[in-house]
Amino acid sequence: MGTELILKIAGLGLIVSASCTILQKSGRDEQATLVSIAGVVIVLLLIVSEMDTLFTSVRSIFGL
Repeated sequence: MGTELILKIAGLGLIVSASCTILQKSGRDEQATLVSIAGVVIVLLLIVSEMDTLFTSVRSIFGL
């Protein structure tokens, strides 16, 4: 679970950074910004699902 998530985020970061670099070199700065924002949103969606699992575990441990 933890290792897979880290590898997914790292892979997505590499793809986004390469895409942004290519877009900026070709003069498409606006599209590079949109790609970076989309990458951040996708990573946040991945983390939110894991945080739900964490909060569910904490609730069950403490009986809340």
